[in-house]
Amino acid sequence: MLPKGQRRRSVMAEYRATRGVEEAAPLPVPVLDIEDETEDGIRTFAADVAAAGLRLDQYLAQAIPDISRARVQMLIENGQVRVDGQIAKPKHKLHGGESLEIEGAPHPPPLHAIPEDIPLDVLYEDQYLAIINKPAGMMVHAGSGASEDARNRGTLVNALLFHFAKLSDVGGELRPGIVHRLDKQTSGIIVVAKDDSTHRKLGEMFSQREIAKTYVALVHGNVAKDDTTVNLPIARDLVRRIRMTTRRPDGRSAVSHVKVVERIKSDYGLFTLVEVRIETGRTHQIRVHMQSLGHPVVGDSLYGAPHRIGDGEDALSLDRNFLHAAHLAFTHPQSKKAMDIKTPLPQELQAFLEKIRTGFGGVE
Repeated sequence: MLPKGQRRRSVMAEYRATRGVEEAAPLPVPVLDIEDETEDGIRTFAADVAAAGLRLDQYLAQAIPDISRARVQMLIENGQVRVDGQIAKPKHKLHGGESLEIEGAPHPPPLHAIPEDIPLDVLYEDQYLAIINKPAGMMVHAGSGASEDARNRGTLVNALLFHFAKLSDVGGELRPGIVHRLDKQTSGIIVVAKDDSTHRKLGEMFSQREIAKTYVALVHGNVAKDDTTVNLPIARDLVRRIRMTTRRPDGRSAVSHVKVVERIKSDYGLFTLVEVRIETGRTHQIRVHMQSLGHPVVGDSLYGAPHRIGDGEDALSLDRNFLHAAHLAFTHPQSKKAMDIKTPLPQELQAFLEKIRTGFGGVE
């Protein structure tokens, strides 16, 4: 404590120094884009500089304004939020720039998904699991929308609930049976669990990279090497938040093995048909990895592919990505049977590929 004679002078000096000086306004907290997630259901992003000095629950409540602070605190207390890889408490003070992970859906799920009579292409089925050939344009499960009715219709889950008497409950009422995901505009093989034991075993197999997943893609340009491994971490693009990027140091590890199947020199330009085997299942992994090589997937305008190929009446366009989950190989988690499931390119991709190969003379 200051000597008795100096106390008044000290307080008065401090008062005069701060009189009329307004406290700096805090930086506005940008809203996070949290719609996309990886196969393991974890969303990863960096805390904005505006998070400096805020509690973890305060920051997330402002960065995700359409959910309540109580919901944020529940996620944190359940261990579903990590800061730099560590489970944190709601009062954890942020500095800005930390890597944040949210496991599961930040928004509370709708009450339930609705069964719908939507045709399914079932490639394999037994009492434990089913393997489906998903068409492009179909979401795997409900996303955000204007109403519960809009969010809960037309998805793979709606079709599964209609066609199968029992599905696993591990994913909750919004995602019965769903073990992994495919992008809406990606077609191909997806495995569905019918009971919780099978679901957990499949989830562990995906996590331990014991399931081989191979995709077929048509990309722009001539991929130089016959075999290429892309080992670049993937994170949310902080400028265009609907995209992912390989240019952030705090991304999650992602490995893709690219094998050239066919090089095409066409009237429409140079293209390469590739097979891509992925070890991990990050959001948009193949799309962002192929973009990093300078060869975006045909039809994928989000990652730099043109909307139209060619000019005039000969121009081609594709209203989906030329990306198809063509092969899935694993050991059945219950019967231990070797599973080797393949499905050819869907008709719209086959037809598009033939037009590219044939050139202008083959366009009707």
